[in-house]
Amino acid sequence: MRVAGIGCRKGVAADDVLAAIDAALVDNGLSRAALDALATVPLKRDEPALLRASGALGLALLVPSQSEIDAAAARAMTRSAASQAVAGTPSVSEVAALAAAGPNARLLAARRIVGRVTCAIAISEDTP
Repeated sequence: MRVAGIGCRKGVAADDVLAAIDAALVDNGLSRAALDALATVPLKRDEPALLRASGALGLALLVPSQSEIDAAAARAMTRSAASQAVAGTPSVSEVAALAAAGPNARLLAARRIVGRVTCAIAISEDTP
């Protein structure tokens, strides 16, 4: 399973989300076809750009529970004071990807920042 975790500022455009996803995929030698799902944290579950991007890609937007997010937080590669203050997690994109991909997931690389959007790709043999 390959999951693109997404973090963003409020009010970003779906095209911005798609650009961040594409950049993270290219960084990891992958294409959109390699993704099984998108993911974010509960705080961002209703963000219009995330919903539009998941629809454009034909992928589910997974929103792990807060306990799953908390459990994955220790495995994040990066730490953002802003993310910690606003979302209660060190990296929204990394932790969302890890939590959604399952307990044995690993990040392919640290999050990719594109404008006001972050994206991290997690991979796992687990199923959602």
